[in-house]
Amino acid sequence: MTTRLAVAGAGLVGHRHAKAVDAADGVALSAIVDPGPAGREVADLYDVPFFDDLDAMIGAGVADGVILAVPNTAHGATTLSCIRAGLPALVEKPFTTDLAQGESILAEASAAGVALLTGHHRRYNPLIQKALDIVHSGQLGTLTAVQAQTWLLKPDRYFDVDWRRRAGAGPVYVNMIHDIDLLHAFCGPIAEVQAMDSNFIRGNEVEETAVILLRFASGLLGTVNVSDAAAAPWSWELTARENAHYPATDQNCYWIAGTEGSIALPSVAVWKHEGPDGWWSPISATRPVFTFDDPLVMQAAHFGAVIRGESIPIVSGADGLAAVRVIEAVKTAARTGRPVSL
Repeated sequence: MTTRLAVAGAGLVGHRHAKAVDAADGVALSAIVDPGPAGREVADLYDVPFFDDLDAMIGAGVADGVILAVPNTAHGATTLSCIRAGLPALVEKPFTTDLAQGESILAEASAAGVALLTGHHRRYNPLIQKALDIVHSGQLGTLTAVQAQTWLLKPDRYFDVDWRRRAGAGPVYVNMIHDIDLLHAFCGPIAEVQAMDSNFIRGNEVEETAVILLRFASGLLGTVNVSDAAAAPWSWELTARENAHYPATDQNCYWIAGTEGSIALPSVAVWKHEGPDGWWSPISATRPVFTFDDPLVMQAAHFGAVIRGESIPIVSGADGLAAVRVIEAVKTAARTGRPVSL
């Protein structure tokens, strides 16, 4: 059985979703929705129907599920349209820009029995799946510390678009939200955050650098350091080889430590001492075998499986809202100078 997926939003991200659906097993691209000229161009490229309105597409009955790659502020309204039509939705990150609205959306979806997924595609990367197996199997012992780094340099022309200079569009919301989702997957829920941010380089309304302290519910402590004004290779984009638009390096950007070993990502290097004497014992790394399948393609196939009732969401709407909740706490902590409890 082939599941029909429509993509709403024909920008850069929406076009990547359309390409992924076209390549994924068990699903077929059935429509493109976008009010602008790009929508018709993408629809023509894949020879599928074009709609300039989501409700019109829903009314045509051409989809079994919808991928929402619309502007962030439209996530809430478009998700509700899908829920009320009984259509499962995969919502690009952030799941919502309003926490109260997000809670209401989750409640309505639950009452209607409609599946919601969040587009944190990194979780579908085979190297992340392998790393999760290693961490959750207990090979690292009890987790004690985690560090994530997102240093990258966005060129001046990136900020020619006005909204990218405004609150809500900085690297904390645009980039770090993916890191938070992965930290949740590896380390469990975050209980408290402290943060500082800065915009002294560009002087835009939005931050360009932020440093965050995290206390997880387990007692594990972590740090996240994010900057889009740093000429450096230590970010997921420049290390994971997920997107050909970014130059690939051999560096890491995540480190997870436990009482019996540590892992670096995305190399998936597992470090362990070779004796009982801790730092006095030799230490070496091993690397497991994994594939390089496109996580967006795997996400599209998984969405189809969820719609068919063959799987439960790997990244649910609730997971997406949990990441938003942490990001909001980070912004509050940076603004007030006080820790925020979750």
